[in-house]
Amino acid sequence: MTIRGAARSQSGAVIAVVKAVRVPVSSARIRSAIEAAATVPEVAARLPAPDWDLALRVSGDRELRRLNRRFLGDDHATDVLPFPSGDSAAGAHLGDIVISWPAVERQALEFDHPADAELALLAVHGLLHILGWDHASAAEDAEMNRMTLSALNRAGTELACSRLLKPTALREALSPRRPDGVGAAAGCTRARN
Repeated sequence: MTIRGAARSQSGAVIAVVKAVRVPVSSARIRSAIEAAATVPEVAARLPAPDWDLALRVSGDRELRRLNRRFLGDDHATDVLPFPSGDSAAGAHLGDIVISWPAVERQALEFDHPADAELALLAVHGLLHILGWDHASAAEDAEMNRMTLSALNRAGTELACSRLLKPTALREALSPRRPDGVGAAAGCTRARN
């Protein structure tokens, strides 16, 4: 069965991108962020190799609010909602990610980086949640941010440094490159003027 908007990656994964609203970012660009995240060692270790599939839907605030209320009991729009399938067998559908395009635009403006970078960040963030990561504690938040920056670096995506990093981590990120790929050249730039 072929899913409209789906494409098989070089690794064998099928990533379907559905745009329920007008989004000026190509589906290929969105897929590239997910594919880059799949190459981060910790992420790759949780993926059923080599074939898996994932659906990503870009929608509006109203749909995100409705889904958030229905499934999480929170009556407000949010930027990204992951829906893990719970299936981790080879060939499995990992789950669905829904992202609010209006939230992407607001957050890109707030942090002063391109909307496609914010969309890539939220796609990676959703994938990490699908695979079981959370950010309930400061340590978990730091780990998710590190993996997100590593994935975005691999995808060639640059964010404003203030988007994911706390002041101490920001100073470290702006220092010379570290062995894990997170540093000044790792997807973190000073805000645009």
